[in-house]
Amino acid sequence: MLRGRARRGRKAHAGTGDDPLDAAQERRVRAVLALGGVPQADLPDGVQQVRLRLLERAASGREAPRDVSAWAAVVASNLAMDWHRAKRRQERLGERLAALRQLEHPSGEDTSVLSVAVAQGLDELPDAQRQVVVLRFYADLPVRSIAEQLGVPEGTVKSRLHTAVRALRARLHEDEVV
Repeated sequence: MLRGRARRGRKAHAGTGDDPLDAAQERRVRAVLALGGVPQADLPDGVQQVRLRLLERAASGREAPRDVSAWAAVVASNLAMDWHRAKRRQERLGERLAALRQLEHPSGEDTSVLSVAVAQGLDELPDAQRQVVVLRFYADLPVRSIAEQLGVPEGTVKSRLHTAVRALRARLHEDEVV
């Protein structure tokens, strides 16, 4: 099995029956997907997508990622962004249908005001900013790993984080949540 730095430099072999993700990596992938807005019911599919991409990478003859855990977190973040974009398209369609029906009262859910405000704030961030926020604060990746995995300079990651946190903070103050 590929396990983070333990297998650095070795190639994965798709037909060995080994799981390319260990339990800790799978938990991290699940967390990144969940924090990226993927519902619980879809998490197993997301984890399988990450496994599949790792196996495809190995089958194509490319070297295993230097840090499988970080690589898997970035792939999971990208999958969550894809899911999020599709969700937004569905929500916009739902909003248009709701406007046609002239609904006056949205359905109430028992979620905390802060969670809703943060989720809405994340929704409003550009994809690149949302991605670095999720990878840094929810997947707990260091700036250096995020930069390496995304193929951007560390300064770019820091800049995106700064801008995103400032926007989230402003949103929470604007909504009088904090």
